[in-house]
Amino acid sequence: MRESLIEILGLKDVLRSGWVRNKVNNPESVAAHSWGMAILALKLTPKNLDLTKVLSLCLVHDIPEVRVGDLTPHDDCSTKAEDELNAMKELAPQWLALFEEYELGESGEAKFVKQLDKLDMGLQAMIYESKQGLDLSEFKQSALSKISNSELSSLII
Repeated sequence: MRESLIEILGLKDVLRSGWVRNKVNNPESVAAHSWGMAILALKLTPKNLDLTKVLSLCLVHDIPEVRVGDLTPHDDCSTKAEDELNAMKELAPQWLALFEEYELGESGEAKFVKQLDKLDMGLQAMIYESKQGLDLSEFKQSALSKISNSELSSLII
């Protein structure tokens, strides 16, 4: 158990590859992204959703990236789903149902967390743009194209 926990905590060292590709100085880690989503969840989760489930989905959704890496649409993602599922089965089988719920994106909580995932990316792009003078509009546009909740999308516009 200790070995898998130590490996999962390695997400603190896995840099978000989209930011690296766009030459962001000191880019966030995958773990920092998951934390950002959890903070957004605490502030924004509607009362009709289960906050505990939303927070759990935020924290679990990227665990396989400690083995698979942070793949983006610019990468070869042909085996991503299978590779991530296998990594999750080995690393944290007790959270497999949460991971699968997020991946399926059918529950109200999973749909909301998928939007938080994009909202965090869009807000982080705004932070990097303001601090580093970069043009990261592709990330904001990508986020906006995936967020259907107008309250959430208004935070990026």
